[in-house]
Amino acid sequence: MSKSRSLNKVMLIGNLTRSPVIKETSSNIVVCSLGLATNTSWKDKDGTIKERTEYHNLVAFNKLAEICANVLDVGMLVYIEGELRSRIYEDSSGHKVTKTEIKVNDMYVLDAKGKKGVGYENAKLAGSSNKSSEARDVDIVDTYDDVVDRDSDDVDSKALF
Repeated sequence: MSKSRSLNKVMLIGNLTRSPVIKETSSNIVVCSLGLATNTSWKDKDGTIKERTEYHNLVAFNKLAEICANVLDVGMLVYIEGELRSRIYEDSSGHKVTKTEIKVNDMYVLDAKGKKGVGYENAKLAGSSNKSSEARDVDIVDTYDDVVDRDSDDVDSKALF
């Protein structure tokens, strides 16, 4: 182990912007992708309150992916803890695409807003019928095999509510 240490930790509280979508890699790793929005506000030099929204791509694996699909839905307020991950894949035109995501390690539902989760089967159905440009260009879900293989803890990811 090197003498210098590094840290890759993300903590977010925000509202879900996309319902969970479940897919499986060719090596049977369950992947759940979803979106989260966070807001920042400040006063400018004139005292006017300004606000900016950041949108985050989230990904969870295996058991945590299944839990996210079962309990989460658009609009819910959640706390997410994880780490930044980047992956590179080629689209159908042969261009390299880099995507940065937050790999979810822990998840708390802070306010369900009276909603129930979309459910595993609905999330899986959404994954099989997803017509996004990513899904059309290449089966990018298999790019997660390398990401998960780097971590032995992905299988043991947990969700806390």
